[in-house]
Amino acid sequence: MGESAWPAEWFEEHRTHLRAVAYRMLGSVSEAEDAVQETWLRADRAGTDGVGNPAGWLTTIVTRVCLNMLRTRKARREEPLDLRAVDAPVPPEDGGDPEEEAALADSVGVAMLVVLDTLSPAERLAFVLHDMFAVPFDEIGPMLEKSPTAVRQLASRARRRVKGVSPLPDSDLTRRRRVVEAFLAATRGGNFDALVALLHPDVVLHADASVIPTPAPVVVSGAVPVAEGAMAATGRARFTGVALLDGTVGLAMAPFGRLALVLAFDFADDGRVTTIRVVADPDRLREIEVAVPQDRAQPEDPTAGEKTS
Repeated sequence: MGESAWPAEWFEEHRTHLRAVAYRMLGSVSEAEDAVQETWLRADRAGTDGVGNPAGWLTTIVTRVCLNMLRTRKARREEPLDLRAVDAPVPPEDGGDPEEEAALADSVGVAMLVVLDTLSPAERLAFVLHDMFAVPFDEIGPMLEKSPTAVRQLASRARRRVKGVSPLPDSDLTRRRRVVEAFLAATRGGNFDALVALLHPDVVLHADASVIPTPAPVVVSGAVPVAEGAMAATGRARFTGVALLDGTVGLAMAPFGRLALVLAFDFADDGRVTTIRVVADPDRLREIEVAVPQDRAQPEDPTAGEKTS
């Protein structure tokens, strides 16, 4: 490469940004690291000649790498995730660090990762770059070989999926969300008494046969037994976040960026939980519309007035 080779310090200056883009594109720490490494190899081969904006050039490379990975992922059949591995204290086979995966999922939002995973590769690219990193549509267009107007439409479709809709009044959503957030916090923190306090004494939990898995669905009744069961699943809680499930507040678990199960709740008038439905069956999961709670969703169009041509 000679003088045109990329100096390592140039790349390291932008590594954090590239990793952030790759993680949101792919939803997996290990895959994001692979994409960043491939970006370095491609940039080093290409050299620095004619590169006036290193950050923009590297973002273009990592985005194209991620786009190829997403298209490959969509084309192949993926095996169901073994939920038992989520509770295991050892890293998964793909080499990812569960603690880091959980922390990054929290920072982006588990529901956001779930919705992103349902988008087409082109929609995901347009939404991530434009709505999360403020890349103009006219810069995204060449990556997808589309016009700025077509890219805007892709991002708009993705945004509608992210936001979702709810038939419930805002006050009901807010009240339910507080309970669901407290349920998740108590489960993660191992606070048994706090969890019991959120449950109606006659609460009933229904879990389909794919959750444990068992030969038949599981039914557990009573605040104490239900809370004990939740305490036994703290490993899963690391990868769980608040989400809109068919328009109402629930929890979605998505280890390594893949939806594995959801918890839907019913509430008494006093706000305590009366019913929990745990769904892990892949066919049933596909029927549930997952969206991002409003304060995690993006605005209708953060650059509505920007020039696109």
